[in-house]
Amino acid sequence: MTTNPGALTALLTADVDGGTFRLRHAVSADLPAIVALLADDSLGATRELGHDMAPYEQAFEAIDADPCHLLVVGEHVPAGAADGRVVSTFQLSFLPGISRQGSWRSQLEAVRVAGSLRGQGLGNLMVGWAIDEARRRGCSLMQLTTHKSRTAAHRFYERLGFDASHEGMKLTL
Repeated sequence: MTTNPGALTALLTADVDGGTFRLRHAVSADLPAIVALLADDSLGATRELGHDMAPYEQAFEAIDADPCHLLVVGEHVPAGAADGRVVSTFQLSFLPGISRQGSWRSQLEAVRVAGSLRGQGLGNLMVGWAIDEARRRGCSLMQLTTHKSRTAAHRFYERLGFDASHEGMKLTL
């Protein structure tokens, strides 16, 4: 159950071919679709094991309860329909920092669009909304990581103005 009463309120709507694209806060019922989107590529297929939803549900509850973290889904609503299906997702976090004169930064993660809808501008709409929200919350920068093998994603983010200014590192625990 979501603790966010405005979860189903549209954050953004846009006309797309064949209907409407609508961004909204995720609700727990969206988890199977979110996990499927995360698993829908060669990297995610090895990391996301949707047979046990308990870890995803615990993560959702923590994200949903913290105003510094947003889990967002995009729905495609066919023309003439009231409801649609989840076709995209991302997580946006807001992090305080001491560096940059104590400024806040935003972290964009797990950006996914269903394979059948890629190339239609949904990613642009999603990231554009995330950038606007980060600015609205006073962030001085947005950061993200993308796997070195995702060269199409690199080109996508560069087209949106992101700069590969740092070398990211991770340690699996």
